[in-house]
Amino acid sequence: MSTTIELNNTAYKGSISVKTNLFIDGKWVDPAKPDTIDVVNPATGKKIATVSVGDKADVNLAVKAAQKAYKTSWGLKTPGWTRGKLLLKLADLLERDQDQFAALESLNAGKPFHVAKAADVAGSIRCIRYFGGWADKIHGSTIETTEQRLAYTRHEPFGVVGQIIPWNFPLLMLSWKVGPALATGNCIVLKPSEMTPLSALKFCELVEEAGFPPGVVNIITGYGLTVGVAIAEHMEISKVAFTGSTLVGRKVLEASARTNLKVVTLELGGKSPSIIFDDCNLEQTIKWVLQAMYGNMGQSCVAGSRVFVQEGIYDEFIAKFTPAVKALSQATGDPFHPDTQHGPQASQVQFDRIMGYINAGKEAGATVHLGGDRHGTEGFFIQPTIFTDVTMDMKIVKEEIFGPVAAILKFKTEEEVIALANDTVYGLSAYVYSDNTARSHRVAHAIESGSVFVNLAQYTDAAVPFGGYKSSGIGREHGEYALETYTQVKGVHINLGMII
Repeated sequence: MSTTIELNNTAYKGSISVKTNLFIDGKWVDPAKPDTIDVVNPATGKKIATVSVGDKADVNLAVKAAQKAYKTSWGLKTPGWTRGKLLLKLADLLERDQDQFAALESLNAGKPFHVAKAADVAGSIRCIRYFGGWADKIHGSTIETTEQRLAYTRHEPFGVVGQIIPWNFPLLMLSWKVGPALATGNCIVLKPSEMTPLSALKFCELVEEAGFPPGVVNIITGYGLTVGVAIAEHMEISKVAFTGSTLVGRKVLEASARTNLKVVTLELGGKSPSIIFDDCNLEQTIKWVLQAMYGNMGQSCVAGSRVFVQEGIYDEFIAKFTPAVKALSQATGDPFHPDTQHGPQASQVQFDRIMGYINAGKEAGATVHLGGDRHGTEGFFIQPTIFTDVTMDMKIVKEEIFGPVAAILKFKTEEEVIALANDTVYGLSAYVYSDNTARSHRVAHAIESGSVFVNLAQYTDAAVPFGGYKSSGIGREHGEYALETYTQVKGVHINLGMII
């Protein structure tokens, strides 16, 4: 089964063919129980494709294929330089087809095309290349004990790993998971979001073309309650990596505890603070805050949705931030239009959820300073929104909205804002804006968060670890730290002459 999408706009002209079956053991197969789901264009609300829906039986088949590949043609059977060569080839193919993947991200996830190409696709290429370079550099060490013994460590793959990725960055999250897992020699059973599966399915075609052995990469589209649960509970999957909500992350962790105690890494939600001191470069800060808050239509776990502004520049900040957000609202529309900066929310469900939070903010007494309503009449567009007159106990300040909704609060001192910023169950990211170097370091060190960006916004890098404190997750993605989460360490002891 496949679908052909015809596009004719200023950003992309031509057809894109996507196979829409399940990808198991290097083959495109129908699900064990025939079922499909419609994939919707969030800019119009209309169907663009139909994809297969897998189930537990399909996960079982994929795990068997992955086990066979791991034992016969991958893992420790394949030298690191070969794994690296294939990953680098995969990155080259993705770069070759970058326009197609950017178009799929725009069509399926609502991202402005130029943003999808420059950020999501380019970041995915960089990530896969980065881990391709690591594949032949994964090694242990010798450890001095006595002259009669030799001890050394091996960093070995788990074998079969399960991966569950979200809908907000479909291709990017795929690369974050696939890169380190393959570099370390693991085989994969991956579930993309049922809402945004097209780029993951297209990616499988590149896996085939690059020459990966059958069974090394298996991708099963389907629902979290079936495919996701089957991956989390499977006794032959030794490690699961999940990106998504904190609520579902807890369920993944619980499933591991109930079954085989598989290793679990979780990248979960956030309610990130943007801290704006009165000694910042305000003009530049406004640009960064705008990106940190409204990038990807606010559908980001690191969105800087709690904006703390020091009282000395609060009025000036509001006066200058407001027209910047208005301009973003005026640049909201068709993701393929070259002037579009802000696209739709990813789905009707997400649209309804965000509007529910906006209504909760109004009911709690917060002031809608800007936006707060639907944009247009077609698709899932929401106006970039600013709330003022908010308090720390309000739902819109405490909970992750995952939409273009900023809550602006005033603070007096450095000590006060550190306490306010840390007053959350989350700890994924934070933003600090100040031209005082000493203050920037003090605050960055005091914030309980896995990442802190100083005078910057949302610029993750494949070489730098990423992950959360508190309820924002367990483990790290990116960098050498990601390799640690996909390997297990074995200590080997060799007798060189000990006699008993």
